[in-house]
Amino acid sequence: MKFDNGKVNDVQIAYIGGGSMYWAKNLIADLALDDQLSGTVRLYDLNYAKAKSNEKLGNSVSDYAEAKSKWTYKAYETIKEALTGADFVFISILPGTFNEMYSDVHEPEKYGVYQSVGDTVGPGGLVRALRTIPMYVEFAQAIERYAPDAWVFNYTNPMTLCTRTLYEVFPKIKAFGCCHEVFGTQGLLARMLGDLEGIEGVHRSEIKVNVLGINHFTWLDHATYQGTNLFPLYRQFVEKYYEEGYENKKDAWVTNTYTAANRIKFDLFKRYGLIAAAGDRHLAEFMPPWYLKDQDTIRKWKFSITTVQSRMDKHVETEQWYNKLISGEEKLPLKHSGEEEVRQLKGLIGIEEFVTNVNLPNTGQMKGVPMGAVVETNAVFSSDSLRPVIAGELPVEVNNLVLHHILNQETTLKAALSKDKHLAFLAFVNDPLVRIDRDRAEELFHNMLTNTKNYLPGWRL
Repeated sequence: MKFDNGKVNDVQIAYIGGGSMYWAKNLIADLALDDQLSGTVRLYDLNYAKAKSNEKLGNSVSDYAEAKSKWTYKAYETIKEALTGADFVFISILPGTFNEMYSDVHEPEKYGVYQSVGDTVGPGGLVRALRTIPMYVEFAQAIERYAPDAWVFNYTNPMTLCTRTLYEVFPKIKAFGCCHEVFGTQGLLARMLGDLEGIEGVHRSEIKVNVLGINHFTWLDHATYQGTNLFPLYRQFVEKYYEEGYENKKDAWVTNTYTAANRIKFDLFKRYGLIAAAGDRHLAEFMPPWYLKDQDTIRKWKFSITTVQSRMDKHVETEQWYNKLISGEEKLPLKHSGEEEVRQLKGLIGIEEFVTNVNLPNTGQMKGVPMGAVVETNAVFSSDSLRPVIAGELPVEVNNLVLHHILNQETTLKAALSKDKHLAFLAFVNDPLVRIDRDRAEELFHNMLTNTKNYLPGWRL
């Protein structure tokens, strides 16, 4: 990297999963809209042709008149080439195909086990982890070999176990997990100020929060706006909208399976007195099947199962539009994605100090959970430094919920690394959503492993 009058040139970013049609375009736009950084994005993907497409797209965007900086995009055929000389590494992959994802989400439904997302916990989250962890073992080994001093940004789910695997394999790695779920809750609190207080135009970053928990099961025990405690106002907000829910657009959850009416978030506040800081679709999966008992219960709480068919339909539409971008028939709109990777880069480079929520191994920032377990709290980004903010401890009744999943994730990691089917099954039946008898649970587990066997080399299935 080269520093010049407040700007930094020749930043080298390796992007594992660089053939993406989704996150890649957001990264390309975010980088182009910042005038302080420039450099090279090294694209690596198992599908080299897809990486070459993003090479073409990224380089075309750098030529847009409205682009504030110039980045060079280059596809590489090997991970060694992409990583060697990298200052930063981004990892954003899809572990498997839609076939495996379909099994993750929908195979359990045959046994009366429902999941709204199926990528973090629950039967689907666990099986997804079993096939993702070996990939992250290879990534960690490659980073240790070719870019040991690089900062690693992880975006892949299951976030906690992906990040945890990186540290298990390469303890000195400088890695963290990024997720925008807390941002959505800050945005909800900003809209609350408009609804109850008439204070409009508040950006979610103006809502200061203390974050504790694990990815997709995060909690706020402190939230302020301009020094004012927002918890009393949130209590009024919950009472006002508990039954009907609160959305940007009324009843959007009916047609958009990626959204919800926040009724689960409101219910958890009434039960525990803390603000659950993730979307309802994720929160529901960490609890017993209070919200996912059956289709009627799901509709009652005003959210939906994000079906794999809907993802496949979205994929077809995205691919059609993406092909128009690559051919030059259409231009990529340059707008900020809402992610924070550019500010995080600038923080680690030393341009600005910055605080946001990230996933890191617990070194004492969160009490009441094991040291080394990956937790989500705020952290301070500064020059070549990432320091977790002391977040404190969740109330015991909430911490018990979180701790259950932490220990189950540790069991899942151990099972994946040792290819131990029995240990993996113990984690499977210990998930709160798996409320079926043992024989049926064994049958479901066997079927799900069989459906993902191509990603489980060395397992005795």
